[in-house]
Amino acid sequence: MIKQNYTVHPWHGISPGANAPESVTAFIEIVPTDTVKYEIDKHSGFLKVDRPQKYSNVLPCLYGFIPQTYCGQKIGDYCSEKTGRKGIFGDGDPLDICVFTERNITHGNIIVPAIPIGGFRMIDGGQADDKIIAVMYHDEIYSSWDDIDHLPLSLVERLKHYFLTYKAMPGAPNKAEITHLYNKQEAQAIIKASMEDYFNLIKE
Repeated sequence: MIKQNYTVHPWHGISPGANAPESVTAFIEIVPTDTVKYEIDKHSGFLKVDRPQKYSNVLPCLYGFIPQTYCGQKIGDYCSEKTGRKGIFGDGDPLDICVFTERNITHGNIIVPAIPIGGFRMIDGGQADDKIIAVMYHDEIYSSWDDIDHLPLSLVERLKHYFLTYKAMPGAPNKAEITHLYNKQEAQAIIKASMEDYFNLIKE
């Protein structure tokens, strides 16, 4: 009885959504005003400080992950198939998601209902590190974007710039690259593959 009153682990204890992959639950770690990069501590489930943001890059959306997903073998194989590169593996984390909303959400550690509309195929240090792009469910403005083609190019470029530079050091080679921008249908396929990777992870 006591255990039932404990807060669940955000990765394992929250559903990815009853209608996933068409609509999902996003656990938000970072909001645009954060000057520190937070991420879930996989062991405890608490948000932890990963590092201060090194430069003035601003994330133009909410950022987190889809619970009960995992970027493992299936995500790596999918990336290899689409890029023609061998030996790519998932990065070993839950599937990342970027959620656009017109509302001013001031802090992370919350869950947000979201509709995936596309994503980036990102490879970071030889690992598949996809970024699903979504809009908040019933958002008055952004819910009209029902596929990636409706996302303004300026926002696409801002997202690309953020993820290609937020870990880069001056003068050091950039290990991250974005190989493709993909649509809603492919985003759903990637979410489904990450849910299968998660199922295989917890079976072990």
